[in-house]
Amino acid sequence: MVAPEPFTPLARITFAAEALLAEHPPRFRHRNKQAILERIAPPGSAHRGEIVVSRWSQRLLPLAQRWGAATPWIDLRPDTFPYDEAPAGRVAWTLNFAHSSLFIAYGGPLFAQDEMQVMEHPALASVREALQARDDPRLRPLTREHGVATPVLLRGVERRCAIATDVDPDADRPHGLYGNAFARASAAAVLRATRPLEPPTLSNILAIEAPEAGFGRYTLEQIHDALSTAYTGFAAARAESIDAAGDPEVEVEIHSGHWGTGAYGGHRVLMAMLQFLAAKAAGIDRFVFHTVTVAALEPCREALTRLAGLEARPLGEAIEAIEAMGFLWGVSDGN
Repeated sequence: MVAPEPFTPLARITFAAEALLAEHPPRFRHRNKQAILERIAPPGSAHRGEIVVSRWSQRLLPLAQRWGAATPWIDLRPDTFPYDEAPAGRVAWTLNFAHSSLFIAYGGPLFAQDEMQVMEHPALASVREALQARDDPRLRPLTREHGVATPVLLRGVERRCAIATDVDPDADRPHGLYGNAFARASAAAVLRATRPLEPPTLSNILAIEAPEAGFGRYTLEQIHDALSTAYTGFAAARAESIDAAGDPEVEVEIHSGHWGTGAYGGHRVLMAMLQFLAAKAAGIDRFVFHTVTVAALEPCREALTRLAGLEARPLGEAIEAIEAMGFLWGVSDGN
């Protein structure tokens, strides 16, 4: 089931990376982030290429269509986002597990997925600063506005380093660097964990916010909202990929993970199910789900098993069946 065409953004703008970072430099306030920026992009550094930023309005789900099998081609991997540049004929996107205010906490002490991604791609911080300065209502740095999803896509952003966040006592990170542990670490430990990329690679980023902090049993409205958000973001990635490649047959690949299940307390099985459904509905060719650990693969496998029983139903009926499964909200992990 492929998303109907056309699908166009609310607005799109192209920034020359060199000018963007000169005119709107990142404002990292925490000492560890300042130390990393000095390592990977000191004053006078060159920044190549152009960054294309687009913002999209929420798209209606094709509720009457039968969604079929649980694939696009789904790859479950117990690792972290690789940010590999895609081969010819394919455009790859990596999720940003966004706040409704795009990259809002990038400069402070927190180091969850959103903030880590910005630190490795410091031009993302400059995009936020530039959009705030422009004050264009169509291009506000918001991934959600007036109760609906407004995904933000960013094409061609330099990834200037890779930062290890795993637990490694020998490298002076006995508690890792993820989340709140980052702020407690020494600058020396953080810099030791930082590997500059020479030359930087280029990433495409898809920023969508998951449903936040529910309680008790998921409602039909909450499930519909989460699915609509993912579907809108994935359909936007497909449309933007076609625009970038100039080829309607280009393959589209999305890299995601346990979206909305950390600080927001979402249910891992349910949120995986909804992402798989959204990818299918949006016509995504390859969906790569990164779980970090082997143990975290299990909710994805359960999600695929549960979806297998719903393949013959229209999407609207599948949503109702998922609500009847009685998924419960979890609690925030504090990060």
